[in-house]
Amino acid sequence: MKFSVKKPRILVSCALVALCAAGAANSMAQQNKNRLPEIGTSATSTLSLDKERIYGDAMMRQVRASMPLIQDPVLIEYINHLGNSLVRNAEDVNYQFDFFLVNNKEINAFAFFGGHIGVHSGLLTMADNESELASVLAHEIAHVTQRHLARKLEAQSKTMPWTLAGMVTGVLLALVNPEAGMAALSAANAAGAQAGINYTRSNEKEADRVGMSILVNSGFDPNGAPDFFKKMSAKYRYTSKPPAMLLTHPLPDSRITDSRNRAQAYPSRLLPASLEFELAKARLRARYQGDAKDNITNFKAELKREQFQYREAGEYGLALSYFANEEYSEAEVLLTGLLGKYPNNLFFVDAMTDTYLEQKKYSQALTMLERLNLLMPNNQVVTLNYANSAIYAGEYELATNLLQDFLILNPDHFIAYDLLTEVYRKQEKPSQMHASQAEVYALLGLYPKAIDELHTAYNFASEQTLMKKRIKARIVQFQERENQLKRL
Repeated sequence: MKFSVKKPRILVSCALVALCAAGAANSMAQQNKNRLPEIGTSATSTLSLDKERIYGDAMMRQVRASMPLIQDPVLIEYINHLGNSLVRNAEDVNYQFDFFLVNNKEINAFAFFGGHIGVHSGLLTMADNESELASVLAHEIAHVTQRHLARKLEAQSKTMPWTLAGMVTGVLLALVNPEAGMAALSAANAAGAQAGINYTRSNEKEADRVGMSILVNSGFDPNGAPDFFKKMSAKYRYTSKPPAMLLTHPLPDSRITDSRNRAQAYPSRLLPASLEFELAKARLRARYQGDAKDNITNFKAELKREQFQYREAGEYGLALSYFANEEYSEAEVLLTGLLGKYPNNLFFVDAMTDTYLEQKKYSQALTMLERLNLLMPNNQVVTLNYANSAIYAGEYELATNLLQDFLILNPDHFIAYDLLTEVYRKQEKPSQMHASQAEVYALLGLYPKAIDELHTAYNFASEQTLMKKRIKARIVQFQERENQLKRL
């Protein structure tokens, strides 16, 4: 599914982060009599788990509005499947984890409150195998389960409690935008800054240890971690500007050695290459990097030299490059062969759906997706492609039913609400359209805009309808969410 997010043109400030900071400061002042242990997962003297969830939700809405997220159901499905396969083998899991991809060639990954983990596309394309990628995700999962962000705030507050609010802002910025965050942190005094560095190294050591356990217990090769560390060290050893990941995840030689020693304590696993991983890398290259014509040339050359772990990944990348170059028949030929081998592979299904739609072969797309919808109901790749195909075919009621059912189980799904807004627009249902658009704004943390949309939806709704009652209730909910941050 080729999806383009229609975001409002806004300049996002750190207002939500500041609100989070104020809440953290108040919480610390009320509870600082409880001493934080230096190890373990507790950090309740600074933040409760409930407050972490609230802050994490607020941060995620800001991230959606301000960062170039890859709103791609296929890649979202892949990274969440991989990430949650690791979470299942982690301890002290207090949240439902959410993994997302940022369209950025910088090598970086970060975790923040509430189990939200972001991965830059450049990190995925740099990894040579799935164990390397999994090692980074496991490390970030460990940061969350060990509550390192809350513990860092507690450690900083011991040396400079009067700057806790600014420290929250700086730490969160450092995770999402390392250069800006490090500049904010540099304003702290020298003693506090040194304490922060030491605590970060302690966090990294613990996350490496816990992450290795998660990686091994999930069936991946333990050498994925030291191999990735070694690769990063070699690549950036002599560069004046390190990648974003090394600003927030220092990589001294001792850490690489420790990782290698830790991996040697486990049996090495010679795992076969992952087709899904190879397809994800090919998709990123073909859809988010380079020029379509250049990509066609490169994929053809690499296929000729047999450079792919799976030839299917090269053919898939070539098909996507043909599609991007509007050579739809060539793309269809390749995808037909791939689907013949893997009829339920969602990477291929998604690409074939787009190819059918561009050629106005709506019935073929709907037939293919109807079968898969029975096989995988409410799978985001199948459902969103099915609904999108129904929109193209003018079957708006089908699209509406699919999306409404999907949103019952996935109430914060940005793409689904954006598609539903489009369906209502085509159906000329202004009340429902504005109500759906309000949900899109809310997921970007723009509650005033969301409330304005709901007022417009209310004005279009018929008198004394259930729709009006629902709109009024939703306005109250959005007002309460906005006020909740202010009260913390």
